[in-house]
Amino acid sequence: MANHIRFFAITADDTDRARAFYGAAFGWTFEDWGPPGFCLVQGAGLAGAIQERHEPLAGDHPRSFELTVGVEDIDAAIAAITAAGGTIVMPKTRLPTVGTLIHFLDSEGNRMGAMQYEEDSE
Repeated sequence: MANHIRFFAITADDTDRARAFYGAAFGWTFEDWGPPGFCLVQGAGLAGAIQERHEPLAGDHPRSFELTVGVEDIDAAIAAITAAGGTIVMPKTRLPTVGTLIHFLDSEGNRMGAMQYEEDSE
């Protein structure tokens, strides 16, 4: 299993707000664990956490990587993301042979992706 991603962490200024956002947008649940401001993510398909941001965001600086959530229905995901307080920053874009992708800002200003993958691309 060398070189496989095994864990992700979403950083947040307000971890309770981030939990509410991801719970509402994607149905994830959370388990308090470890230090204050840290919880494990349940239901994301990969071990992950929401944790307090170590450093404040600095304007529009680029992120070091992009996380994309696989969804069954991109239109339903858009509705859930916006209802949960997220902002769509890249509209639906079809990637031939892959699927339909959007980018959004979560409740903490993190830029993320959501993709409805084509059946045979997963």
